[in-house]
Amino acid sequence: MLIYVCVSTHGYGHAARQAAVLIQLHRLRPDWHLVISSSVDEVFLALVLRHVPVDRRSVRWDVGMLQADALGVDQQGTLQALQKLENELPMLVQREVDWIRAQDSQCVVVADIPPAAAELARQLDAALVWMGNFGWDEIYAPLGGAFLGWADRATSAYQCGALLLRCPLSLPMKWSLPEQALGLVSADPKPISLDLERRLRADARKKVLVGFGGLGYSLRPDLFKCWPQHLFLLPAPKDSRLFEQLAGITNVLLLPESIRFLDVMPFCDRLLGKPGFSSFCEAMTCGLGLHVVERQGFAEASVLMNGLRTHAAHKILTRQSLEKGDWKLDRPLEPAAGAPLRVGGAAQAAEAICLVAANTVKQG
Repeated sequence: MLIYVCVSTHGYGHAARQAAVLIQLHRLRPDWHLVISSSVDEVFLALVLRHVPVDRRSVRWDVGMLQADALGVDQQGTLQALQKLENELPMLVQREVDWIRAQDSQCVVVADIPPAAAELARQLDAALVWMGNFGWDEIYAPLGGAFLGWADRATSAYQCGALLLRCPLSLPMKWSLPEQALGLVSADPKPISLDLERRLRADARKKVLVGFGGLGYSLRPDLFKCWPQHLFLLPAPKDSRLFEQLAGITNVLLLPESIRFLDVMPFCDRLLGKPGFSSFCEAMTCGLGLHVVERQGFAEASVLMNGLRTHAAHKILTRQSLEKGDWKLDRPLEPAAGAPLRVGGAAQAAEAICLVAANTVKQG
């Protein structure tokens, strides 16, 4: 059996949650041929997949929303990229159809959540499983104008398929498909080096993980000095000048590229970042308090923020307070208005994909 996973290129969160599902699929069916198809950075994929044997196909399946930075979007650039990709997709789909057929294996297509996956599954006559917490139709439609046509095309694609695996913190996704609701989708933390673990355990300061997704967001290094009673864990920047500035601050610990945020979450108290599905799932699973910056112009953000208020202890920051260093780390967290979300979404998704494969793939 070949499981071919089409992953959105919009940010790292889609790839992170599909990696969690692929890890669970490999545990259930180590004999299956697993493939992840995306143009997400290869280094990141290697980090989140760890040692699970997953073939990789470099394909840009969608555009999503191009981002001006970690908190803003580029609408005009997005429209131009959508048209460019539309012209390229027939060739890309045909190439992948030919490759999949050459594997001489029955196939299930899983999509998170590029509309073009519907055409791939149609040409292969393969079962199609959608998984996500929104569709691009719901992101494009509120923008109006030229985005409305792209929203309609996406909706038509999403109405084809065997199953929708609905992640928590989701938009309506009214596609007239059978559905299964999932719990929080997160991989398990892996052990970190003994040296790093000892260092974190020996440090009595409150530990704050700082992350703004794949694009990152450059906070002024001097802002960390405003919080001397906290230790901030950051990904090491690639810019050498910024690296030197941050490395010289006594309450900043730069994490090497080989360490996932998830792996240090068990040692942290809070997360400072933007609205993001995978970071929310991982932080909620590990019990971190979330200090989250409001984000405008992206429909998913409001759903994530409502879910944050309902299901997790939190503080909500404005962009202005973020940039001034007013991060409210010395104040009590706002309690969740409701109950915590259940965990185990990755395992539930893997089991559902196995069931689709068993029930819908042609025998013989």
